[in-house]
Amino acid sequence: MSLSIQSFFDTSTATFSHVVDDGAGVCAVVDPVLGFDQNSGRTHSRPVETVAAHIDAHGLRVQWLLETHAHADHLSGAPWLQRRFGGALAIGAGITEVQREFRGVFNADDMAVDGSQFNRLFADGEFFSIGRLQAQAMHVPGHTPADVAYRIADPGGGPDAVFVGDTLFMPDVGTARCDFPGGDAPTLFRSIRRLLTLPLKTVLYLCHDYPPAHREATCITSVAQQRADNIHVRDGVLEAVFVARRQARDATLALPTLMLPSVQVNMRGGRMPPSDANGTAYLKIPVDRL
Repeated sequence: MSLSIQSFFDTSTATFSHVVDDGAGVCAVVDPVLGFDQNSGRTHSRPVETVAAHIDAHGLRVQWLLETHAHADHLSGAPWLQRRFGGALAIGAGITEVQREFRGVFNADDMAVDGSQFNRLFADGEFFSIGRLQAQAMHVPGHTPADVAYRIADPGGGPDAVFVGDTLFMPDVGTARCDFPGGDAPTLFRSIRRLLTLPLKTVLYLCHDYPPAHREATCITSVAQQRADNIHVRDGVLEAVFVARRQARDATLALPTLMLPSVQVNMRGGRMPPSDANGTAYLKIPVDRL
């Protein structure tokens, strides 16, 4: 039995998706991407088809579709994969707080705010299995209230793998922003320090990379590398210093290009709002709200 991880990069959203394979034909997919053309309002499946091709080629059974949070920069491809392969759609229990916050932003009175759009809501510390693999959900809020990291033990005795979502980026990029509704820089600092108390050899798999010109996009780092080199939160950086730097940086950032369509879809488990009487689903743009 072995742990196998294959990662896929969507260049248009700078997003990594991951397929975690237990070596016996069972897998989980972490943070899959559905393509979306903002100009036309059309979706496309090209990013998630690459993931599906890998699943088909290796004869895998999808047990889980794992979201690290309700993404604000891409539409989730989980429902597309679920229709094709099955599997349970899961996210952290904090999604209900995100739903309550954004139901008002988008005036989405039709939407339940109990997380029922997902098949499983993980509590902090909850254990689950991916085939023969043992996994654990870790609540790491700060970027959003719903962020979770998924820690998966290597049955071969190697270091654990942890899928951290947007909480951390590569050491030369830093950390997630905290200025979305429900975000909080002090909370993010404490979540990151929790992750960085894991063994130094723990392998961290990221959801995004925004590399400087001298290197290619990558999604793999380690606790040791983050503690030594992360420009925002390496060892020795105090919480007050991190918070001041993070808040100053966030004040300069524009909203992500796909935030408005992404959040109102992803808070519904990656599904579009109900169609109008003409059979078309519509996404809203809140004017002067954000």
